Amino acid sequence: MSVQALLTSWIQAQKLRAPQMKNASIFERNLEEALDLRRANHGLFAPNVINSWKTGQGVDFCSNDILHLGVTGQIREEFEAELARHPGYNVHSGGARLLDGNYEYIQQIEQEIADFHGAESALIVSTGYDANGTIFGALPRPGDAIVYDELIHASIFDGMVHSVAPCKQSFRHNDCDSFREVLTSVIDSQKMIRDGSRCVLVAVESVYSMDGDVCPLRELVDIGKELCPKGNIEFIIDEAHGTGVIGPKGAGLVNALGMEKEIAVRLHTCGKGLASIGAAILGSATVRSVLLNYARPVVFTTAPSFPLVAAMRAGYNLLRSGATEKAQANIQHLVKRFIGRMRADETFQKASEMGIVWIPLSEDMEERDFLVHVIPIRTRQRYSYWLTFHLQLAGYCIFPIDYPVVPKGKSRVRLIVHGSNTEAQIDGIAKAICDWSREMIEIETSVDSGSKMPKSAQQVYALMAEAST
Repeated sequence: MSVQALLTSWIQAQKLRAPQMKNASIFERNLEEALDLRRANHGLFAPNVINSWKTGQGVDFCSNDILHLGVTGQIREEFEAELARHPGYNVHSGGARLLDGNYEYIQQIEQEIADFHGAESALIVSTGYDANGTIFGALPRPGDAIVYDELIHASIFDGMVHSVAPCKQSFRHNDCDSFREVLTSVIDSQKMIRDGSRCVLVAVESVYSMDGDVCPLRELVDIGKELCPKGNIEFIIDEAHGTGVIGPKGAGLVNALGMEKEIAVRLHTCGKGLASIGAAILGSATVRSVLLNYARPVVFTTAPSFPLVAAMRAGYNLLRSGATEKAQANIQHLVKRFIGRMRADETFQKASEMGIVWIPLSEDMEERDFLVHVIPIRTRQRYSYWLTFHLQLAGYCIFPIDYPVVPKGKSRVRLIVHGSNTEAQIDGIAKAICDWSREMIEIETSVDSGSKMPKSAQQVYALMAEAST
């Protein structure tokens, strides 16, 4: 399927449906009215199988296959080799983990993962979403407080819904001063925190996947130790987007900073950098035992199967062997190259000054210890779709990110740099963005700018109109 077919399918999905459903049941009509709220802002997510980079018609700047272990076939080869080493394996685990679903292989791989990250123990669950529900539903105790970055992942918010901790407060994203202020307020208002009988649990992510920035973990931990001298503060970090990208052999931010002994709980997922499935929760033996006994996503479900665990091991085999280090280094190189190209382009800089399009994290690139694969390209609200149309038609597979994934009014186009992307591909997408910027400057500075839209958007809406007739 062509890129035009993808865009036509997507834009058609945004047509309002509830007004045409007068004869439908109230149940169905009410549901379509809810969907129309998303369609009205071009925000309906409609699953499709049309994807230009999978067919070779476009360049992948969108997938979660960060190291391109999937694209290159490395993960498949290692997974098949792992299966071959265990002939006669069972597809099923046989039951819940605490009953007859436990088995020697899963415990062996859990310890291998723990050892790789310098942790005491690990617990494997099916997904990162399940993992955060497991962590935040089971570990906080009555009287504990949770302090969290305002931009933590939705799965952490959902996990906190089931937490018995009565106090939950957020601080401004990656803002150490705000963290100090909020933590001080929590300590002052919670007697059991002040006397040291209950804990403050701090929830952060290593890499924030919508903003492309890295948690100031060292600074936050130091503030926590200062304000909680009784030692009743612990950090929980979601390393989903740091796994494979940051740290020695892609071990993550905590390992990069040498803070293995200072972080209580870590979450590493395999569905992104390792191009497979599954997640591992790292912590002490006590943490693991509590999760096994109290976490509803663990207690009330079948244990992870052998193929899932084997896929996780395949990814970790590649990390341990150093097979991913070249891709890891290439991401750093390509991100620098892209930002350099955008900084050097006068048209893009003018568009940024006009508020048409800008890259929030480009200014302080030299000061950052870690460059990551996520580059958010911010635009005026409706322009994110227009930029996406332009890039898709130019052969670059990339998507807009809008509410509810990001807050209202914070839409963006998210560029993900991968381990096997090339300099030519980076230079090409940089040029395409600058070309679009030039066109938008011309539109905004023309007399009748309110009635104009870029050529790519005109083309996509024409395709929609043609498909409707």
